[in-house]
Amino acid sequence: MTRCAFIGLGVMGYPMAGHLVSAGHDVTVFNRSSARADAWVGEHGGRSASSPAEAASGAEYVFLCVGDDPDVREVVAGPDGVFSAETLPKVIVDHTTASAALARELFDEARSRGVGFVDAPISGGQAGAENGLLTVMCGGHPDDFDAVRPLIDAYSRACNLLGDAGSGQLAKMVNQICIAGLVQGLSEGINFAQRAGLDVAAVVDTISKGAAGSWQMENRAQTMADGFFDYGFALDWMRKDLRICFEEAERNGSLLPVATMVDAAYAQLQQQGHGRWDTSSLIELLRK
Repeated sequence: MTRCAFIGLGVMGYPMAGHLVSAGHDVTVFNRSSARADAWVGEHGGRSASSPAEAASGAEYVFLCVGDDPDVREVVAGPDGVFSAETLPKVIVDHTTASAALARELFDEARSRGVGFVDAPISGGQAGAENGLLTVMCGGHPDDFDAVRPLIDAYSRACNLLGDAGSGQLAKMVNQICIAGLVQGLSEGINFAQRAGLDVAAVVDTISKGAAGSWQMENRAQTMADGFFDYGFALDWMRKDLRICFEEAERNGSLLPVATMVDAAYAQLQQQGHGRWDTSSLIELLRK
C-alpha cells in the first residue's frame, strides 16, 4: 500500500483516484468543491483534506488533475499548496493539460526542494478514465518516472516517458493538434455521406477497416451522425488546449493552419452557447 494524494476530482480525476484505491493504495483527496470530495470518499473510502497541503502531508506521491496553468501553480506553489505540506512527497505527478513552460518551472522548483516532478497529461476522455484505459504522456527525470509508473498503471493502458520536463505537455499538444484535424475531416465526411444519401453506419463500418480508420471514427461517427454531443471532452477545454498549442507554436515557429481553422469553428459554437458540447460537435456547423 502506497500513501497517495489526489488533487482535483473532475470528470477525469474522480475515477482516476478511484482506480488508485482499487489497486490497493491509501488515497487522500482534495477538491475545491468539498461536496464532490465527500462523495468520492463515500464511494471509494480514503480521506478528504481541506487543502492541497493537508492532502500532501504524509503522502509519498501527489497527483494533480486540475484546469489550467494558474490552477496548477496555485495547488502546487500557492499559500496552501503542496510545497507548504508538513512533509513533502517524493514525486508530484501533474495530469493537467498545461504549458510546457510551467512544467519546466515547477520541475526546477520541486527539484530545489528535493521533490520530483513529472508532467503527465492524459488522453482518452471520460470513458478512458472510468475504464482505466488512459494514455499518459510524461516528461521529467527517468528515476521519478520509474517510481510513479506502477501507480499510473492503475488507470492507464499506455504510459511513456518522452523526454525532459515539459516533454509530456509538448506531446499532448501534438495529440490535440492531430485530434482537431481528425474531427474536422470526420465531420466533413459524415456530412457528405448524409447529403449523398448513404447509410452512415454502413459506410463507417467499411472505411474504418481501411486507411481512414481512427479512434474518433470508431467512437464518435455514429453519435455525430445522430447529433448527440454530450460525450467526453468539452470544446471549452479543447479551446484552452489549442490556445496552449498556439502559444508554443509561436515560440518554435510551427504552422498550424488546420488547428487554427478548427479553433475558429469551436469559437462559433461557443458563441452559440454550446461550449459544453464535446469536440465532435464541429459537424453542426456544416449542417447550416
